[in-house]
Amino acid sequence: MTDFSDVADRLAIIDLATRMFVYCDQKRWDDLLEVFTPKVDFDNGFGDPAASRPAADIVADWRAALDDLDAIHHQAGNYLIDRDGDTAAVHADSIAVHVENDAANGKTRTFVGSYDLGVERTPSGWRVSKFHYLLKVVDGNADLS
Repeated sequence: MTDFSDVADRLAIIDLATRMFVYCDQKRWDDLLEVFTPKVDFDNGFGDPAASRPAADIVADWRAALDDLDAIHHQAGNYLIDRDGDTAAVHADSIAVHVENDAANGKTRTFVGSYDLGVERTPSGWRVSKFHYLLKVVDGNADLS
């Protein structure tokens, strides 16, 4: 017998991860705040140590780094969800392409990696409480110079 509450939670969690990527791509910074808990166990995958960070600071950093790009595109999938009551561990693979049309050494950089997300059910729905990125490959003009 199908546990429909589990199916509904899994769909909501996948939707949450998808919104995180799409809001970033669409530079919907205020909306992006809604996908996170107020504090996030955060590791950006680029060498900084993992730390508990305010969601507002994470989004502000992403905005500063990405807002001037001509385009951003994440394609995510391979979602594996291990739900335990009101929390879940989520694996996702993603390819991200950043575009800077005026870059002299190639207009794109591509990141390939995976995400280890933690999500929790809040009164407002599922929210990301852990964001750890494992960078696997960088291709193209890494600094978009």
